[in-house]
Amino acid sequence: MSALTLRVAVTAFTPLAAQIGDSMGYSTAVVGVFGMLPTAMFALAGLLTPLLTRRLGLERTVLLAMVMTGVGTLIRAIVPATWELLAFSALALTGMGIGNVVIPPLVKRYFSDRLALLSSLYIVMVQLGTVVPALVAVPVAEAHGWRISLGLWAILAFAAVLPWLGVLRIRRDHARADSTELPPEPLEATGKVWRSPLAWGMALMFGMTSLITYSMFTWMPTIFSDAGASASFGGSMVGIFALIGLVAALSAPIVVGKMRNPFPVVIGCAISFFAGFAGLLLAPMAAPLVWVVLLGLGPSTFPMALTLINLRTRTSAGSAALSGFTQGVGYSVACLGPLAFGVLHSVTHGWLAPFAFLSAAVLVLLGGAWIACKPSMLEDTWH
Repeated sequence: MSALTLRVAVTAFTPLAAQIGDSMGYSTAVVGVFGMLPTAMFALAGLLTPLLTRRLGLERTVLLAMVMTGVGTLIRAIVPATWELLAFSALALTGMGIGNVVIPPLVKRYFSDRLALLSSLYIVMVQLGTVVPALVAVPVAEAHGWRISLGLWAILAFAAVLPWLGVLRIRRDHARADSTELPPEPLEATGKVWRSPLAWGMALMFGMTSLITYSMFTWMPTIFSDAGASASFGGSMVGIFALIGLVAALSAPIVVGKMRNPFPVVIGCAISFFAGFAGLLLAPMAAPLVWVVLLGLGPSTFPMALTLINLRTRTSAGSAALSGFTQGVGYSVACLGPLAFGVLHSVTHGWLAPFAFLSAAVLVLLGGAWIACKPSMLEDTWH
């Protein structure tokens, strides 16, 4: 249930960005700022979460994350001004970012004997939480208004609070006292991870995947709108883009778990990215479903990276430290994607430069994955 909340604030907003802008009076340039916000807040969460888990424990931290997500999602739907929409979006996204970091060590704490299965389960939930809001955002907004469409997803976050209250009631003070799967002290962990080529490869692989994915989430509706499609069509394409990721979420952790070096899979993902970019650039409405399916296969490197966090570490401390570093650095880099994509489009009045930018990101992704996929362990490289 927690994993189900980790993307809803992103894909519930992007299909409605133009409509909300017309209502609240912000310009198209602000859409790029909203597109940058998720990865910026996820990066901040990567730095905050180790501090929170040390003070509160994993279970209380994920409970706090769900409360932040619910409150931010609900309040941003009722505020009147753009800056308030940005502020409470940031609150919801920070909660989601904390959940991003804290769920892998929770999986390792409770299900260390079934890592691949449980990793697949929570990544599938993340993908469902990405797909469904994008598909229903425009129809719900047309029927009940954009505020209802934006705010109803708070129900998921508040529902996810309840199981954690039950876990904490059963464990009582033991949850805070339990130090298994907690990251090591933040400064020590950062110093060690910072020295590891594996960690940098993971961060680049994760960061470039996120940069490309969030650029597409943010700008795909506009690309199709410029090509003559309706807002509803653009939203459905975002939903299909995320839906293809569900297939990867089901299969990638198992495939990665069985391969000594899964880099050939990354090459296939890069080819899918390049083909999808070419289709959207040259003939977006000739075969839109084909282009979106190809683009949806590209971010299979996202569940691969999440699975490698546990497969490339020997200890729970290593897993937590690598998770925080990978997502903190990765999302810091990725937050430039949607904004840079929009700026390049505004300056050139076309889509060639933005897609050239994303193609360069794919090449960086390949370089990071070449290091991350090699069969080595973080604990052997962080000294």
